[in-house]
Amino acid sequence: MSKKVFITDDHFMVIEGIRSLLQNEQDIEWLGHAMSAAACLEFLENQLPDVLLMDINLPDQKGTILCKKVKDKYPQVQILGLSTYDQQSIVRNMLNNGASGYLLKNASKEELLEAIEVVMAGGEYLCMEVAESLKQRMIEKPVITKREQEVLRLICDGLTNPEIAEKLFISLPTANTHRKSLLKKFEARNVASLVKMAIEAGLV
Repeated sequence: MSKKVFITDDHFMVIEGIRSLLQNEQDIEWLGHAMSAAACLEFLENQLPDVLLMDINLPDQKGTILCKKVKDKYPQVQILGLSTYDQQSIVRNMLNNGASGYLLKNASKEELLEAIEVVMAGGEYLCMEVAESLKQRMIEKPVITKREQEVLRLICDGLTNPEIAEKLFISLPTANTHRKSLLKKFEARNVASLVKMAIEAGLV
């Protein structure tokens, strides 16, 4: 039984490149492509692929948002995120919104076919670079206390030290101490870096 594959990407060269990799595979049925989120949703109203390759950067909507919309409406469609980036926060966002896997656009034909096979069987596929990147981040994730976790969430919400102290019913010096401890544990240069690293580590 052939696997129906559809791609949503705003770069025609990428679409053609992937189509050329898959077009001669006997068990792959190429359904076509969409170059925007709107065109993708319109296509899905009439025909459903087994696997949807989805770019994370589309002209009219983020791929992460489109991913959630598609999975909410068509849970049987398996989505493979497609990108040139292996940034942990983006990968996690796609997976959290329902994607079954994540591929870089430089993937080989063998890797592409393996990813389709894995997600069709109900598994999750991450290309080697992405898997290593996530693994590295998990290894580096600092151990923080429950109170530091609360402070971290409030820092990410943009609260100042006095506001954090008031919200958590702690003294201002204690709030300052927690912030300094978090910066040290994450080895972050400033609060902006701390927030970025916390998101990437999946702590907020």
